[in-house]
Amino acid sequence: MIDTHCHLTFSQFAGRIEEVLADASAAGVDRVITVGTTPADCLQAQNVAMRYPGVWCTAGIHPLEASGSRDFSLLKQVVRHRRCVAFGELGLDRHYDDPPQSDQLSLLDEQLAFVESCSAIDDVGAKPIVVHCRDAFGELLSAFGAAGFDPARYVFHCFTGTPADARRVLDFGAWISFTGVVTFANAPEVAAAAKIVPADRIMVETDAPYLSPEPVRKVRPNEPKHVVHTARFLAELRGVDTDELIRTLDANAQRFFGLGDR
Repeated sequence: MIDTHCHLTFSQFAGRIEEVLADASAAGVDRVITVGTTPADCLQAQNVAMRYPGVWCTAGIHPLEASGSRDFSLLKQVVRHRRCVAFGELGLDRHYDDPPQSDQLSLLDEQLAFVESCSAIDDVGAKPIVVHCRDAFGELLSAFGAAGFDPARYVFHCFTGTPADARRVLDFGAWISFTGVVTFANAPEVAAAAKIVPADRIMVETDAPYLSPEPVRKVRPNEPKHVVHTARFLAELRGVDTDELIRTLDANAQRFFGLGDR
């Protein structure tokens, strides 16, 4: 399996990355994408991806880091690397008041301009875009529509919206990825949304070290190996064979992120 979104550079995994990846492999998870959240974090993610053949990275600034560094020269260095498979994560988070929404919006504008500026670079091209969206579907879909990129380049990671939100994302043309949240008893709207996502536009992830899925919800930190639990839950929810769904999820991730080409 492929864990399409985790954060191996976070402190919870300090000194343990090799062990975490070995445990993931033993569980059948042999490929992961470690997602960047700041320019410095993206460089660290690149270094991890260079050390381990089953790891790839991304280049972007998380909206909750909007008050921090905006070193786009460093991001460009990472996004041009052969182990970098996507921009992001980028987006908006309306759950928190800090950083200010004005900072998040200006960062979003700058990152979309950065994506556009990279479009003519031969070794970057139209890489996909990993989206962080919390209570901001309308704003983000409007911004993405104005940016003019192919909607199929976007994946709304860690989807926590309603079926109506999912329909808006799907009608726009983007992808949706689910974390352990979909397994939570107190998130029935997320499970309902997971039922309507087409088989060719769904992915799965851990967002480790956060959001451990059932039946390991109390385990901290979450790890890439636990993505199998979310896949099994989704298979039962959608009424399909688990192995069949895993093959579909892997094929989707490989196609979306171009893993076979890197």
